[in-house]
Amino acid sequence: MSSGSRALSVFVCLVLLFSALPAAAVDGPGGSTSWGTGNEEEGTIDAGVIWKFDPIKGEAVRVGAGGTPGPATEDPNQYMADVHCRSGGTDTPDRGCLTMECPAKTPDGEEGTPVIWRQAPKSITNPTWTDYPAVSGPTCLYDPQPENVLANIAARILNDFRQLPVNPGTLEAQPFPHTLKGGPTNFYTTTTGEQAFDVTILGQAVHLTATPANYSYTFGDGTTLGPTPAPGYPIPETEWLSNETRTSHSYTDTGNYPATITTSFTGTYSVNNGPPLPINGTLDITTPTKTIHVWKTEKALVADTCQENPNSWGCPGAESG
Repeated sequence: MSSGSRALSVFVCLVLLFSALPAAAVDGPGGSTSWGTGNEEEGTIDAGVIWKFDPIKGEAVRVGAGGTPGPATEDPNQYMADVHCRSGGTDTPDRGCLTMECPAKTPDGEEGTPVIWRQAPKSITNPTWTDYPAVSGPTCLYDPQPENVLANIAARILNDFRQLPVNPGTLEAQPFPHTLKGGPTNFYTTTTGEQAFDVTILGQAVHLTATPANYSYTFGDGTTLGPTPAPGYPIPETEWLSNETRTSHSYTDTGNYPATITTSFTGTYSVNNGPPLPINGTLDITTPTKTIHVWKTEKALVADTCQENPNSWGCPGAESG
């Protein structure tokens, strides 16, 4: 065989070998450079294609080497909008992201959310996102990916729930402010039923409810009642000091006692008119203190009424002993 024929044979073998190489992907400058994704015609190489990440859409756009849109193929990466503004690990916030403002684009529109975009290969299932690099940001997110926003709302919903201006009601006592030693004093709360709130969290419309679940009474003399589902109730004045309710308390000594009640609220939340989801935790609110003045009673036989003798024993004009 001549030298020219041998050279031609080697060239053909190299071409066939190169055409048979499997598809692969490597990261190139400015994005992911694809060497084929399995969608190309057999025996061809789609070299020089770059994936450019668009932080507005939250997805990558495939472009050719000259910056022109490439053929439709699948992005090999997945992305997550980090609303906690972490540019590094879990404890490395991005100051620019934390102070960034994202005003609404229209008069009736909602404000955006400052985010740092992270990238991980799609081959990784449920990646630990803080282990993967930031590819864009900080930037304003106006159309967040629902799955990411729902997860972040769920992570912070208990804290937001505990900031709600829930009305805890007031603690009431019968009789008040004075009661008698040894007699049952009826305590109850005026708290209402379910309370609803509409707020915006991470740019999403969130509906929250707070419902009183149980009550803990502190009577001020070292005794308590609860938690109990009983909020108590008012009774007629004729039954004061004689009717012992489920939430009554009898003081064994005279004195002034600071009484309070703590109401525990459970809650639900729904995002963008979605199904109500339970909040894992409670909102506990303690009422301002009410001071109960406990007096003692004494019995004695007297000859005159206070009208007949204002100075008689037990009457306002009597001398204190």
